[in-house]
Amino acid sequence: MHTAMITDINNVPIDQALKENGYVIVDGLIPDAMVQRLKDACERSINKARTGQWKHCRFVGTQFPPWTEGTDVWGVQHLLHPDLQETVFAEWYGSPKLVEAVCQLLSTTTDSLQMELFNLLINPEERDFDLTWHRDAVPAETPKEQEKEKLEIPHYGTQWNTALYDDACLFVVPKSHRRVRTSEERDITINDPKSHNMPGQLQVHLKPGQTVFYDNNILHRAAYFKSSKRATLHASMGTIDGGHHRAATIFQHGLDWMDTDAFRQQLPESLKTPYSNVCAMAARSNEGKFAVKPIHEGL
Repeated sequence: MHTAMITDINNVPIDQALKENGYVIVDGLIPDAMVQRLKDACERSINKARTGQWKHCRFVGTQFPPWTEGTDVWGVQHLLHPDLQETVFAEWYGSPKLVEAVCQLLSTTTDSLQMELFNLLINPEERDFDLTWHRDAVPAETPKEQEKEKLEIPHYGTQWNTALYDDACLFVVPKSHRRVRTSEERDITINDPKSHNMPGQLQVHLKPGQTVFYDNNILHRAAYFKSSKRATLHASMGTIDGGHHRAATIFQHGLDWMDTDAFRQQLPESLKTPYSNVCAMAARSNEGKFAVKPIHEGL
């Protein structure tokens, strides 16, 4: 059976655009009937996070896990957690069009998909907050030779931001995902990582309902504005070929709650195979554990 390729906002096949540019913007990955339900679930989740009822949060002042201190929330972690009791998140994460897009980007089938992270990015309330220029799995201090090696490791996964409101928080350097940093880029990422003047930077503008998929090796940063309402669904999926490369990136977020009956019982049918695949990865690469030491800890 041949299905039509999903194309981006410029009518380019999404896998081709992502490969060339390191990011791609797509329309229509939220079913119309789900938009308001997702917004409502986000409002409830944000309220719980800001009032201290939900402890799995990202706090202003800290960029990478672990997030242990702070009060001003910029991210709500673990939207699929059974204790949050918002089943629409799992429904959307396993929804047909989204899964089809992920399969196209990863050149894989649904049987090989692996369930991973699903979090929410929001506007802080107390102050604006800049994240540093970074690559997710390559620390800034990485020497040039090692950087080259790390960039050649296949991803076996993709990540994305789906905006429920206008979103202009993400900045990227297009096409930087497959090459070692220039000396100027390297200097900025190490010595001036919150720079607003990265050569070739592009601010990604998303309209409500649009999704940006991006290569986690693209040079990118985010700016969080307290004055601008943000609720952006931030998620990733991988394939069963990823092994320990995916495991380190995913399990640093502490996913022990996924290894519970409460979580398994609320899974929609569409996520049962991706779930069993992530369990198999944990068993193979991590002695069955769903939590590992954070990649950037102590840097």
